[in-house]
Amino acid sequence: MHLSGQKINLRALEPEDLEFLYEIENNELFWEVSHTQAPFSKYVLKQYLENAHLDLFEAKQLRLIMEDKNTKKRMGMIDLFDFDPKHLRAGIGILVHPKFQKKGIATSALEMMINYAFSQLNLHQLYANITQDNLQSIALFKKNNFVFVGEKKDWIRANGVYKSELLFQLINE
Repeated sequence: MHLSGQKINLRALEPEDLEFLYEIENNELFWEVSHTQAPFSKYVLKQYLENAHLDLFEAKQLRLIMEDKNTKKRMGMIDLFDFDPKHLRAGIGILVHPKFQKKGIATSALEMMINYAFSQLNLHQLYANITQDNLQSIALFKKNNFVFVGEKKDWIRANGVYKSELLFQLINE
């Protein structure tokens, strides 16, 4: 299976994920990477979950939960976003809950999602936008053969400071 690894599984969103989504989406520490500027209500997130079944071609995004294979504990999320069916490309983003970072979970999830995107969805390329100071993410994507292709100077404003955003691509040869 493309979405099952030794330690984790990637699975579709379920109604039971509401509290986890609420915690993650409303954690201001993550707003910079998710481009969020205001908290989400449980009502809005419940509606989002109700539409999570939409096809990638319809919704233009796919969000999966990373969960521990044995305990079924939610550890984070991985997304394909801005899906472009004409050019067969999508952005990819990953968020691991701080309790589970530095345990190889992001690497495993990213490898599975790359495999799924290229072999099942037949995408031509994936890209990632990463702020210049997010050294862990830069290392993760480089480790998975993403190539640095450009820099958007002063692209993100966080806490009154501008940061550049780096663009990485992985092309399915």
